[in-house]
Amino acid sequence: MSASNYLFTSESVSEGHPDKVCDRISDAVVDAFLTADPHSRVAVETLTTTNRVVMAGEVRGPQSVDAAQMESIARAAVRDIGYEQDGFHWEKMNVDCFVHSQSSDIAMGVDAAGNKDEGAGDQGLMFGYACRETDALMPAPIYYSHAILSSLAEARHSGAEPGLGPDSKSQVTLRYENGVPVGATSVVVSTQHGEELEQEQVREIVRPHVLNVLPDGWMCEEDQFYVNPTGRFVIGGPDGDAGLTGRKIIVDTYGGAAPHGGGAFSGKDPTKVDRSAAYATRYLAKNVVAAGLADRCTIQVAYAIGVSHPLSVYVDTYGTGKVDEEKLADSLREVMDLSPRGIREHLGLSRPIYARTAAYGHFGREPEADGGFSWEKTDLADTLRNAF
Repeated sequence: MSASNYLFTSESVSEGHPDKVCDRISDAVVDAFLTADPHSRVAVETLTTTNRVVMAGEVRGPQSVDAAQMESIARAAVRDIGYEQDGFHWEKMNVDCFVHSQSSDIAMGVDAAGNKDEGAGDQGLMFGYACRETDALMPAPIYYSHAILSSLAEARHSGAEPGLGPDSKSQVTLRYENGVPVGATSVVVSTQHGEELEQEQVREIVRPHVLNVLPDGWMCEEDQFYVNPTGRFVIGGPDGDAGLTGRKIIVDTYGGAAPHGGGAFSGKDPTKVDRSAAYATRYLAKNVVAAGLADRCTIQVAYAIGVSHPLSVYVDTYGTGKVDEEKLADSLREVMDLSPRGIREHLGLSRPIYARTAAYGHFGREPEADGGFSWEKTDLADTLRNAF
């Protein structure tokens, strides 16, 4: 039996974190290929360090998206994030591009041919999760960790807080009573800042962005509110630490509150089920909870490379379900085609909607008019509710 009274912690990192800079560049490349041709295949990873960006991977798509354009994409992404410091500057950094054509062996497995439908772009397992802890049906610790950094980033970009730098991290620990979050026991925020700011000034800049995010009465004790606990954070971003695409998979998903299959999202087109099936399982889990069929729901799917249908669909409602889990799994297969093609078409994933996902979480966001975050819709809730 799981404990009902406990502490749970999740962290987030900002768009300026070195790994997130890489995710942003990789996803911007995906968007460029999908803009030029929605059938493009992209698997691009990025590495960053002091004044250097290196891109590598495999693509199949229009030749117009060449190394020169990918370099321009990288510079534009870094400029938009806000890096103009001596050790990492969008205009002065060196950019190397080692992206080449997709393997013909992989292409053969993914492409449709004859009676064969499009296959999964890789083998693997993916999880989706939803719960009632927040209005977004997300676990509360990761939801509030993202919101703190998103608020700080908005203030930095607007010019309201010019002393802040792009690189930051947050960490929120919540106390649960009877399985329900009731308040924060500690909050940690580390944010890059200008040399002119003293640490107490940074603390007071950060404070309202925590207070305005957490529910009333949830703020931790003052001695458990940590801001830049090292004492100084002037050198930040890839100049302070190397970055790599795909190293923040728990930040990207549920903050450790749910299982993760291990596959990263950024830099991959939606034929890669690491990405598209993780979106599909979040979509289904969220609709199960929105339909009132469970208070918590985890869904797992598994695929084999080149095979169109999922090898398994698993549902766990943690004892909160109102219907039989096996019947629920059958219903999920009926309301959504979980083949790679079916997922892409149902959620409209073959569009340039990915650069915006690279920071502050892929889940718990608002669906957007152009199809961004389509996996956050709850348009299947009535259908699922009526199936029982």
